[in-house]
Amino acid sequence: MPLDPPRTAHRLIEDHAHLRDLVPFARDEGATDLAGAYAIQAALVERLVPLKGARVGYKIGLTSLRMQQMCSIDHPVAGVVLADRLARSGVQWRLSSLKRLGIEFEICVRLAWPLAPRAHPWTLEDVAAAVGAVCPAFEVIDDRNSPYPLDVLSLVADNAWNEGIVQGEYVNRWPDLAAARGVVELNGEVIDQGHGRDVLGHPFEPLRWLANHLSALGETLHAGEIVSTGSMVTTRFPKAGEQYRFTVEGIGSVEIGFRG
Repeated sequence: MPLDPPRTAHRLIEDHAHLRDLVPFARDEGATDLAGAYAIQAALVERLVPLKGARVGYKIGLTSLRMQQMCSIDHPVAGVVLADRLARSGVQWRLSSLKRLGIEFEICVRLAWPLAPRAHPWTLEDVAAAVGAVCPAFEVIDDRNSPYPLDVLSLVADNAWNEGIVQGEYVNRWPDLAAARGVVELNGEVIDQGHGRDVLGHPFEPLRWLANHLSALGETLHAGEIVSTGSMVTTRFPKAGEQYRFTVEGIGSVEIGFRG
């Protein structure tokens, strides 16, 4: 079947509306490489904007070894975050709103300066200078009961599964983020932990990857936009009644709870 991003985007909107399981679809829809998958994603986002609001930033996935091993994908992927998918710490999320809700544990950055397309690659120092604030965050995803290992083209085409970013309080001063420990608590008990260095060596490395990925597409990361830099630890699939807290040392905490 020839690639037709608007047709596939329409199918994806219907799949989500009816809470259908994910069946790997990208190749059947004509996407034979990442360029085709991102073309479908762009068409999907275009259809979502009237429903979920304007673009406010991006999520980056698969930036830690643990997540790459879980999904059997050895490189990052990006998705678009829309305005109505931002939430504040303490939100109570309905599990029944998604097919299979997962949460990931991340450092989110907010840009003070834009990162526009240019002829030479953005460096780590460049993107670090563009960051104005950071916060701890959860990414909420819906894997739609996807089979693992994942089909990367279907993942990318489906906007990298982003359903929300839950943000803690932003701070404009932070410690060495590579060394910062992130601690996951479930109902008050520590269940997992990681460090900033677990995401490509430093949380700004995924940002650098994204800036260069978008530069190649002629796209700009704008001042004020957010970027969630990928989970330090593996995805959790919550149950009703569970409360999670994610604390990044030297930055702060973010909380989320779940009901049926």
